[in-house]
Amino acid sequence: MPAKKGSSRSRKPGSKQLILEYFLANIGKVLESRDIAKASGGATEWARRVRELRNEEGYQILSHKDSARLKPNQYLMKTAKRLPAFKRDISKETKARVLERNGYTCQMCGLAAGDPDPFNENRTIRLTMGHIIDKSKGGDDSYQNLRAVCTNCNEGLQNTALPKPDRIYLLSQIRRATMDDQRAVLDWLLQKFASDR
Repeated sequence: MPAKKGSSRSRKPGSKQLILEYFLANIGKVLESRDIAKASGGATEWARRVRELRNEEGYQILSHKDSARLKPNQYLMKTAKRLPAFKRDISKETKARVLERNGYTCQMCGLAAGDPDPFNENRTIRLTMGHIIDKSKGGDDSYQNLRAVCTNCNEGLQNTALPKPDRIYLLSQIRRATMDDQRAVLDWLLQKFASDR
């Protein structure tokens, strides 16, 4: 039977497939994030695809969180052998509750949803769900184990997680601020806790 016109066109592989092929071609080698991003075809969310390969498809891809020999922005695929994968079970309701609890603010760097993205002037900050205890270390998708994180922190671009300020430091900074900034803080707090009354 003759093939239909246009049916012989092959679809281009997606960024996740390109990343997987790159890792498989470099098993046991330390790979830099910039090279993985390039291998992905320039995908902006390449790090998310790496996590999907690791957490959802079971590929043994290590980062600096897993191996002391790796630096931030370095990855290594140990073997092509796959481990049992994790299933994502985060409901829309749970996501909404976590975002509300965290004030729609990244719990690592403090940027809020919609703020300008410091790494890409054409984008604004988007928030996603991050695990406090990683699933690979026994964490789950429960409300208590989730936090709002921006895509930059989730992808390791920030590479910093400043400690949360204690109450005395936070109050001292608010007291030092201008009256307009203090009013903005008050308005934000009143709005945030309006539902608790």
